[in-house]
This record gives sequence, structure tokens and C-alpha cells, in this order.
Amino acid sequence: MKLVNFLSQIDEAGCTGCRKCEAICPSAAISMAGSKAQVDEKRCVACTKCWNICPEEAVIMVPRKEEMMVGVEPEEVNQEEIESLCRKAHLYPDQFICACTLTPAKEVAAAIIKGAKSPEEIAAATGVRSGCAMYCMAPVLRLFKAHGVSLHPPENHRWYNVPLSLWDISEEIIQKYPNYYLREDKKELYE
Repeated sequence: MKLVNFLSQIDEAGCTGCRKCEAICPSAAISMAGSKAQVDEKRCVACTKCWNICPEEAVIMVPRKEEMMVGVEPEEVNQEEIESLCRKAHLYPDQFICACTLTPAKEVAAAIIKGAKSPEEIAAATGVRSGCAMYCMAPVLRLFKAHGVSLHPPENHRWYNVPLSLWDISEEIIQKYPNYYLREDKKELYE
């Protein structure tokens, strides 16, 4: 769960339509209306990535009129399904997969079971990826893969479908580099 107190706002006079803010927005809250960016207030998780990347300083962060809480209640979903999905993704349900928002794997799993179909939908529903967005993407992708959801990165590259983890290393690589003890690490983690 994440409490969102702020909102991105576009200064239309300063916006040149470069689309950098649209490409970096983790929740797909920014889209183009003609040649100007616009913000969907219901999807904005106040990550400030658009504010940081705008070369024209046409994005400002303003206080929301009403605070918004984003999050999915795992208790609303069958707990056995959550447990199964997390295990398939090699995650513990209570393990935090987003250190910035302290979002556990079970919350993202619940969002996927409830129908989320993309990392952007996960970000809008849970707030994941609204901080550093560096470490949470791999477990999110692993949960989607474990659920059988085939993902294709957006054309403007908000993310890359590369969930690097020990679980994604092929047997060929494990055999090629025995001095890294990858097989032993995998076995240890699995147990």
C-alpha cells in the first residue's frame, strides 16, 4: 500500500511534446493529447520520474486535493493461489519485492490474479516501481511469467522484458561457469 499525496501536472506552454515523460512513467499515467502531454490523475503515483526527465521543466508536482491510497488487498484473493503463484516465481509471499514502497510479493500476485496484465497496471494498482524502479521489475516480471502472462514491452520502452535472477540462468551457463557455484546456489535457495 502506498499513500499518494502529490500529482504530476503539465505546463502546456512549456511542453514541447518530446514524450520523455510518457516513456518513463511507470504507471502509464502520462499520454499525449495532440502534441502535449497530459496526466491521468487516477493513475499518477507521484514517482517524480516525469518531473526529473523533462528537459523543459514543464512538469510540476502539486499536492493532491485528496490523498489517494494505492494497493491491493491480498486477503481478497484465494490465499492458496497467491502462495502457488509466488512459489512458481521463486518468491516468498511476504517477501518485499519493492523496497521503496515495501510492497510484498503477495500484493503483486493478488493484483495479477485479479487481472493486471502489465507492469504499468501493477504500478498503478500497487505503487510498485514508483521509487527507484530498479529492483522490483525482475520479481514483477517473474510473477507475470509464473502466471502464464506473455508480456511485450511498450514501443517507447518503459521497461525491458529481461527478468534477470538466479532462476533465469540457463543450464548451459551453469555448466560453462562451474566456479561460480550457480547450481549450488540455486539448490540452496530452493530448499
